[in-house]
Amino acid sequence: MRKSIAILLGIMCMVTSSVFGKEIRLKLANYLPPTSPQSVVIDEFCKEVEKRTGGRIKIDHYTGGSLLKPSAVFEGVINRVADIGYSHVYYTPGKMPVTEVAGLPLGYPSVWVSSHVLWDFYQEFRPKEFEPVRVLWMQTSSPSAVLTTKKPVQKLEDLKGLTLRAPGLAGEVVKALGATPAPTPMPEVYDALQKGVLDGDVSNFETLRSFRLGEVVRHVTSIWQVNHPFPFYLIMNKQSYEQIPSDLRTIFDQVVGEYLEIFILRWNANEFEGMKFAKEKGVKFYSLSPTEAQRWVEAVKPVIDVYVKRMVEKGFSEKEVRGWIEFIKKRIDYWSKKQIELRISSPSGSDEIRPENLLIVK
Repeated sequence: MRKSIAILLGIMCMVTSSVFGKEIRLKLANYLPPTSPQSVVIDEFCKEVEKRTGGRIKIDHYTGGSLLKPSAVFEGVINRVADIGYSHVYYTPGKMPVTEVAGLPLGYPSVWVSSHVLWDFYQEFRPKEFEPVRVLWMQTSSPSAVLTTKKPVQKLEDLKGLTLRAPGLAGEVVKALGATPAPTPMPEVYDALQKGVLDGDVSNFETLRSFRLGEVVRHVTSIWQVNHPFPFYLIMNKQSYEQIPSDLRTIFDQVVGEYLEIFILRWNANEFEGMKFAKEKGVKFYSLSPTEAQRWVEAVKPVIDVYVKRMVEKGFSEKEVRGWIEFIKKRIDYWSKKQIELRISSPSGSDEIRPENLLIVK
């Protein structure tokens, strides 16, 4: 009798396994704090994958660098310390030089525009630097702003003598503008500003709330005209992806596609929240006049030329590199028009996308 029951249970387990499939558990490494808007959306993404796959795929979300520090995410995913990882290219300077082109100061008006442009660029050119992994999505940070603790910045001359947090290519932009860049990791910026180690940060409105920088800075100047966004990526270990059964892979891919747009729109909305938080703390906001903005545009042109020269030295032709930049400029124009058409507002950028003229997307 016992033997019969054991056999029956074994058969049931085999049937259950074949019908419902083995549970797949994945680890996602994210360096941002759990309360950051980005982490919240990634958490929602993990839960949606579990829901849509009937619990057959579960993603354990490790935030705050608890599994991998930001600079270790790329290699950590390759070596399967994590199955999925979220970080940006400037945490590994020089490792993703082609993708860095999207971080040049080309004047993206909003995170919605720059993120779509970056994703278009990746899909068009498929940089070899990302071949070791599967790219789930790419998006950017929102428009650049100068956040300072004491001195307001309203003209180029105001930057002289200031030390501003700006890693990677962003540091080159800051240097061209006349300030001193510091590659301080984002989690350390609050303390560095509070202690006077940094005079400011070249970041965006969203960080005023997510990293509570609105508590330690007093002035914020939008400089979208020379916006040099950080290219972010969500990547996956290729073997981890291939081990997902084909039926679940289809569902997984669908959720990924949906959440790229959700992620971008949420980041755009978070810009308003960051501005609101800072204003409540007494932070003052400034914009560059058209004449002053043009001075900034002229000041950063050498950064573009230096990038082109550096890539030529790496073996790319100047025509090819200039072609990437031209492609990006055309996509900026396309997505800028599309943003106006879809009535998606942003707190910085041209007048056409300001909230008083368009519907605020939340």
